[in-house]
Amino acid sequence: MVETVAPQTLGSWLKEADRCISTWESRWGVFETHPSLRVDHQVLSEAYEIYVNRLAENYPFFHPRYAGQMLKPPHPVAILGYVTAMRINPNNHALDGGPPTAAMEKEVVDKLAKMFNFPEHSLGHLTTSGTIANLEALFVSRQENPDKIIAVGSAAHYTHARMANVLGVSVEHIQSDPDGRIDLNCLEEQLRLKDIGTVVLTGGNTGLGAVDPIQEAVQLCSQYGVRIHVDAAYGGFFRLLAGTDSLSDRVSNELEAIEEADSVVIDPHKHGLQPYGCGCILFRDPKVGRHYVHESPYTYFTSDELHLGEISLECSRAGAAAGALWLTLELLPLASNRGLGPIMAMCLDAAQRWHAALEDTPLRSWGKPDLDIVGYFPDIETGLASEIDQASQALFEASMASSTDPIFLSTLRVNSKDLHMRMPSITLDQQYVRILRSVLMKPEQASVAESIVDTLVGFVESDVR
Repeated sequence: MVETVAPQTLGSWLKEADRCISTWESRWGVFETHPSLRVDHQVLSEAYEIYVNRLAENYPFFHPRYAGQMLKPPHPVAILGYVTAMRINPNNHALDGGPPTAAMEKEVVDKLAKMFNFPEHSLGHLTTSGTIANLEALFVSRQENPDKIIAVGSAAHYTHARMANVLGVSVEHIQSDPDGRIDLNCLEEQLRLKDIGTVVLTGGNTGLGAVDPIQEAVQLCSQYGVRIHVDAAYGGFFRLLAGTDSLSDRVSNELEAIEEADSVVIDPHKHGLQPYGCGCILFRDPKVGRHYVHESPYTYFTSDELHLGEISLECSRAGAAAGALWLTLELLPLASNRGLGPIMAMCLDAAQRWHAALEDTPLRSWGKPDLDIVGYFPDIETGLASEIDQASQALFEASMASSTDPIFLSTLRVNSKDLHMRMPSITLDQQYVRILRSVLMKPEQASVAESIVDTLVGFVESDVR
């Protein structure tokens, strides 16, 4: 029988990590810790108790009942990999800051590039977040196309407009359709009228997980000679399931088309099961590395081999993040039928079950989800948009406040006109409306999706409105 690593066995593995690192440390000679670094054990005990009690005020991100934001603890293997390397604390900026974890970073980046079918010699590295990864993509876009506009879908993540502002680049917001996907007719109109250098497409937005029409957009942008950057920070790992029964043909085709993009961002600290502090940027053309060229008087001296800091805007980066991802992918590889693939499939299944369970209830689904995020709202056939807004907020508050069956959700602000397309009978008395949003990024949620929806229906029928 194969022994599996569950969260409850992590403690024994952490003890093994401590033993291994202590053995490594002893190779360099035993020394006594300087007195200035010592702490009082009684004070530590008291402070730690306060610390743990304060952490207990968090929502239960680990539990299937938590279906709110994009939050869950990392896999135990990732924790083990991170903590083990963190004892050494390598810095993956320069090779002399951590040769082993720098090598691991290059290996995992190669694996991520292959997942998107990028060329063998593409360029990429890990970052501390998807935000920084997108910043780097827009930085290269600016360098490749100085003074040109960056076009972004209106439902794309707000980070693009913020990072473009940091870079001093103009942004053109392209209208999205009622499902949150960039409108290609509007995009083509702006490509004709304005000097656009880069189009940002989304491989699963953070609102409802909508996947842009990447395949058609690639063809359109090619006609106008425009760069394409795909923000797949959230949905990128679903590329593993392209061509399987888990994804619709349309979504499969869009995710496969990412291979034609000039750059793509993916966040291992989401579906890659990693701790926060692990994003990734990939560039199809390695020659864009010239935009990172800089000099350092003291870092790149141990090897003529490329240092990761020479292709990154960031300097210090945790080598532990690379080590954790490397170890995780050794046990849960990037494959459709094993490793991460079945985990992603169960997340999709959870969303489909949640969506189907809403039928014939007082809650209406926003639409069949592309990925593992479901939007829904109280089904008020006649009345005001503001009533749906208020009812959504009331259900959000009541579900979390329940003393017996708490369900942790989030809300999403949508345009009232998009809501009106789904409910023509309502009166639009305000521009935006809150709906409910559930992120189902834990595979365990597939087995409880229907029961959670039943609980939410119970709240509605108890007249939470």
